[in-house]
Amino acid sequence: MPAVYRLPCLLADPPPAAGATLLRGGTVFDGTGAPARTADLLIADGVIASGDPPPGATVIDCAGKFVTPGLVDAHSHLSIRPGPQPAGGAERLRPGVMGHFIAAELRRALRMGITTIREVGAYGDVVLEIRQAVRYGAFRAPRVLSCGRIVSATSPGGAYFTDMYREADGPDEMRKAAREQIRRGADFVKIMSTGARSVELENPDPSQVTADEMTAIADETHRLGYRLAAHCEGLVGTELAIVHGADTIEHGFYLHRRPDLLEQLAARSGVLVPTLTFLHDIAETRADQWSPHLVERGGYNLEEAYKTMEAALAAGVPMAMGFDSNPEHLAAAELGRMVDAGMTSHQALVAATGTGARALAIDDVVGTLEQGKLADVVVVDGDPLADIGVLTDPARIHLVFQLGQPVAGAALDPAPP
Repeated sequence: MPAVYRLPCLLADPPPAAGATLLRGGTVFDGTGAPARTADLLIADGVIASGDPPPGATVIDCAGKFVTPGLVDAHSHLSIRPGPQPAGGAERLRPGVMGHFIAAELRRALRMGITTIREVGAYGDVVLEIRQAVRYGAFRAPRVLSCGRIVSATSPGGAYFTDMYREADGPDEMRKAAREQIRRGADFVKIMSTGARSVELENPDPSQVTADEMTAIADETHRLGYRLAAHCEGLVGTELAIVHGADTIEHGFYLHRRPDLLEQLAARSGVLVPTLTFLHDIAETRADQWSPHLVERGGYNLEEAYKTMEAALAAGVPMAMGFDSNPEHLAAAELGRMVDAGMTSHQALVAATGTGARALAIDDVVGTLEQGKLADVVVVDGDPLADIGVLTDPARIHLVFQLGQPVAGAALDPAPP
């Protein structure tokens, strides 16, 4: 049995749907990079199948509809701003309340065709608790991969994101921190190779870890069979992450200045997760919520990120969709940003399906509509290749399948009163 089946995110999957369903005559985008084509898609016992449908199969007419793998958000922070902020003097929120809001948002995300989310840093264990509730049938939600705590050297970010970080200094502590996250139930490990543009006191230009520390955490993570995600802003820390084997580079918006690093990343099929939406948040759409210093820097970083997108495309670097904003059910808005940055709609949709699953190391089981893969499927009333924005319109998300079970979509919404 492949090691991927040990991942907690897959252990929490619901049971596959029994029986067979034929999606007939839709435009099928399989997530592999191949052109979309008019075809039937057969689902049998929760997986993509081939051949003729068996007697008694459910047949759904998808003529005029677009059929795609479930969407993958490769960079999410579910516990940041998930619910209300009580007014002054109002009753303070009890410790477990935010979990209910995160759970509600996960249900909305599934309704929008987002079937897999990589959580790259949450407060406390709330996301792990929600995932366990999903495993035991409390409600339907997207598959959630968690990093546990973000591993960081002692830093201002560790003081700002108190129970989101696990600070570690020195190679041995890095190894221990990686082991702790796996013990906690993580699906991957995340390292802060640089400081964050969301923390006023951090300078992202120098590396936040040493070469020995990066080597240690990469080696330990890979030795145990897991993947390493690296938060990367300044080029010194980004270079350490790429040279020492981080599997995904989160943000990386100065990389256009180092074509050699883009070439290295492409050569070993490392994945870049650009996270353009959050850069727009700081520089533009939510500038009033941030320190003026960070807003000013955010505009500069946004320009750099678009240059890096262009350079990464030219270098053949695989890229995955990462929203890095909220609310999570709007994650497909990141695809519009990626198209604005130079991707075709076809490339952007691959980034949100096949490449997204590869970034998460679960491409053996999801991400493409290939025989034997889990049947996470979205039927869209519209053509995302002509207008990627249809994926953000709930009225256009016609039907969402999770392991072959129809679980959400406009076709299943309650009838209006």
